[in-house]
Amino acid sequence: MREGSIVTRHFQEEASSTLDIISHSSAQTQRLGMRLGELLRGGELLLLEGQLGTGKTTFTQGLARGIGISDIISSPTFTLLKEYPGQPVPTAQNVQAQGAFQRQQQQRQKVGPALYHFDLYRLDDPEEILDLGFEDYFFGNGVCVVEWADKAELIWPTEHLCLRMKMMSETKRGLLLTATGLHYRELLQRFQKNTYATTSS
Repeated sequence: MREGSIVTRHFQEEASSTLDIISHSSAQTQRLGMRLGELLRGGELLLLEGQLGTGKTTFTQGLARGIGISDIISSPTFTLLKEYPGQPVPTAQNVQAQGAFQRQQQQRQKVGPALYHFDLYRLDDPEEILDLGFEDYFFGNGVCVVEWADKAELIWPTEHLCLRMKMMSETKRGLLLTATGLHYRELLQRFQKNTYATTSS
């Protein structure tokens, strides 16, 4: 397992809002997505950029697992959008002391965020996104992940997390995360700590 070989090239606590990571395999890219997904609570917008084969869908698959979504995530290339409903999330309150029925009731009450997976690869005109009413998703309670986000860069809300992926070799990928807005800068800091806590153990 080469999880420990994640390399951070630069991240300054306040001035900078970028995190540069190297992934050595698709499995590692998925794990990174999962670590980020575990931190998401809904209402986030993640913009993924990178050429074909750089791992955008692979990262999203891990992200979905981190959120608690077990559906098979595939690229929505022909539909622009695939929706995955939020899943029940067990809470930690006295779970062991409760009976099975009480646990089921509690799980029904708390549901994790839905995942809205966009793929703009076949998009010709960014205005289509607005015409189709997709803009509402970007300000909703779900987690929006947009592949090929650079095809519509002028329409995104100011605050978001951008992930630029590039191919460095057959298996190695560069991931540059850029956070815009206080919420996303804090999210990026938590992601860095979460990732290092995992890799250093």
